[in-house]
Amino acid sequence: MSLTETPRSNRLHIGLFGKRNSGKSSLINAITNQEIALVSDVPGTTTDPVYKSMEIQGIGPCLFIDTAGFGELGQMRVEKTKKVIEKTDIALVLFNADYINGNNDNVSYNIEDEARWIDLIIQSKTPVIAVVNKADITNNADIDAVCSMIKGKTGIPPIIVSAKEKTGIEKIREEIIRSLPEDFEMESITGNLVNESDLVLLVMPQDIQAPKGRLILPQVQTTRDLLDKKCVVLCVTTDKLEQALKYLSEPPKLIITDSQVFRAVYDKKPKESKLTSFSVLFANYKGDLKYFVESAYIIEKLTEDSRVLIAEACTHAPLEEDIGRVKIPQMLRKRISEKLNIDMVSGTDFPDDLSPYDLIIHCGGCMFNRKYVLSRVKKARSQGIPMTNYGVTLAYLSNILDKIDL
Repeated sequence: MSLTETPRSNRLHIGLFGKRNSGKSSLINAITNQEIALVSDVPGTTTDPVYKSMEIQGIGPCLFIDTAGFGELGQMRVEKTKKVIEKTDIALVLFNADYINGNNDNVSYNIEDEARWIDLIIQSKTPVIAVVNKADITNNADIDAVCSMIKGKTGIPPIIVSAKEKTGIEKIREEIIRSLPEDFEMESITGNLVNESDLVLLVMPQDIQAPKGRLILPQVQTTRDLLDKKCVVLCVTTDKLEQALKYLSEPPKLIITDSQVFRAVYDKKPKESKLTSFSVLFANYKGDLKYFVESAYIIEKLTEDSRVLIAEACTHAPLEEDIGRVKIPQMLRKRISEKLNIDMVSGTDFPDDLSPYDLIIHCGGCMFNRKYVLSRVKKARSQGIPMTNYGVTLAYLSNILDKIDL
């Protein structure tokens, strides 16, 4: 990934929801002005969520999520669609105008399904934009009637569009901009830890987990963040840290390290330099740092009968030096007990019932958007389960959590 490319996880996530054949795929194509989604006259063509990354003028980098049409969904697909809500920043709920005059096999039109999903989406604190599609094949009187029905049932005045003729599309773009969540434009990854012209030293061990010829995503994004702030950025591997410090005429304002070498860097850093890690920065950028720090202190209360869930966004194959699957479990068992129960999930596999666990340890979440990470934090909080992240955990296990900069 180049430094100018916006990662999928940082894009505005726009979810499209509606009955089968309501024109969700056609609407994506109309909004983006490109044929990026499969369109078919056969109902139910989209069976699982489809993700499409795009750049839209006036909105910026977006990720459209085209969901399976509801109404006749199997339970598994219903659950997959519900999972999409957890990562959706703005939801477009489509109402198919073609049903109004009985053009679709004389099915009597009602909006009960759409209204139920809107309620579910609103419960997740996600802005909803109601869209009446296929206006090109429906008369104005029928459209007015269904718009009145939608507003009365949901409280949301719908936008009338024809994805086929691309009418009303600009109104959707304008409404998306108006509906942007207040916290979508988060502060920078490094927050107020640095200012323009500050010297920042990045400690980045290139171990087995680093992809050959490339840097891992948090390192790339943090570097870009610092360059945007006009900081002076230097990068070293752990074994060159002391040499790099000797070359400098003054200590770095901030040292950002890989969490796996937290203690080693802390022991060698100048006392004037602030210290944090990529994972700790992402705990704040993507999640709830305060809750993560509070939860880390639960580690001391764990026993051999406790159960810990380690959750990782990536789905890579396990590696010998894997931080989530190997290093953190080893450190926890050394600290607490070899009998400590530890479960591992990856990707979107995150249990709905967290009650069996005494602690959840999540990765930095660089592959997820902030909404999705916070939905997991909310789930943990609501069930009374402490949740922290890799970097905060490693700082605690290295006995420096109270000494680093958050």
